[in-house]
Amino acid sequence: MPEEDRKPGPWSIAKSITSGEPETTNIPEPEKPETIAELTEKDKEDMDPWVPDVMKPLLSVRRELAALPDLQKKLANQETEYSDFTSKAGYALSLGLKEKEIFFFGGMQWLAVAIAYLLWTQMLFWIPPDVWEALSNQDGAGPIDYALIVWAFVCVGVAAFPIGIFSGCMGVTHFLHKQGRASTVAMCLKLSLPNAWPLWAFHWTDGWITVRQIMSRLPRDNDTRSPAQKLYEEALYYAWKVGIAGVLPSMVLGKGMIESGKESIAFVRQHAKEIIKLRAAYSGYCWILGVLAYVAGIPLMMYLDDGTGMGNNIAMFYFYMAVPICFAVGLIMFFLRPIYLLSLCNLYSDYLKANNKTVELPDNPPRAISALVVFAILCIAVLVVFYFREAIGLVDILSTV
Repeated sequence: MPEEDRKPGPWSIAKSITSGEPETTNIPEPEKPETIAELTEKDKEDMDPWVPDVMKPLLSVRRELAALPDLQKKLANQETEYSDFTSKAGYALSLGLKEKEIFFFGGMQWLAVAIAYLLWTQMLFWIPPDVWEALSNQDGAGPIDYALIVWAFVCVGVAAFPIGIFSGCMGVTHFLHKQGRASTVAMCLKLSLPNAWPLWAFHWTDGWITVRQIMSRLPRDNDTRSPAQKLYEEALYYAWKVGIAGVLPSMVLGKGMIESGKESIAFVRQHAKEIIKLRAAYSGYCWILGVLAYVAGIPLMMYLDDGTGMGNNIAMFYFYMAVPICFAVGLIMFFLRPIYLLSLCNLYSDYLKANNKTVELPDNPPRAISALVVFAILCIAVLVVFYFREAIGLVDILSTV
């Protein structure tokens, strides 16, 4: 696994929480670039992940968006205009009071994240304490690393389906309201489920990118990235988040993933400044909640440290971390995310009106059935791994350093 692709694992994160900083060495390091301008084009290209050839144009668009002056300014100044986000909250809150199912949709998304996180922690219990202790002295864990990565990817996929469907329901509520039509849970599901495939694929992709970025921000041992590389990673991440601003409302209106991506880029080009401000404020609030959840882990780790070694406590630590994490995610899913998504949908409606584009909500239930079947198969596969982990040899893999 290339060094730049390595993300801090459960062991290094737990150690960083107790110590407050990652492990370092006394060996002097060569000077590293401090700003994005000092990075060469090759440096930037090397930071792109592998994707199929058909998706490579998206990487070029992402780099182009990362170079937007407004986005660069936000990253350089670290200034967030929260007033822009709170000013948008009025529409979302008024709609939420009229259409209370919006909070139900937020609650279902929170439940999906909580279940997925607790599901991920189960694999940590399958790794013996002596293996955890052995991993503390190794740079990477080989098969265990890959097993944890695959398991995390599957857990993200399990959460992505309900998150995608219920996020789509929020968008449907907005468009129904704009058309003066009644909005109910059943009606929103009926109009959102036909887009199950693109919504699931999109939120699985976006969820995995988000998880990787969160992990990359946490302290890690022997971090070789330069300040410029870290800043550029943030720029690429924000470019992705800004670039997909129009994907959800476009999918709600029945477009596929690729077509929605193209439509989103056109939407962003016309409303770049407003979208960047909105995204920066939303991310800022999420940052605050994330830091508070991280800080809550310090006394938790101290409490769980019984002197028998980290290996005996690491799985339990992540299990109990579900409390602050789920509390933070709850605030995001119930309040911040609805405000953000409904504000984007409202802005997207203005974009459609300005470009004389019609709004048509799809109604094609048979398309939803195949996605529901595949999602059910994925859930069954997860249950098979959970209950038959010894029979399939997974426990043996996780017991070998």
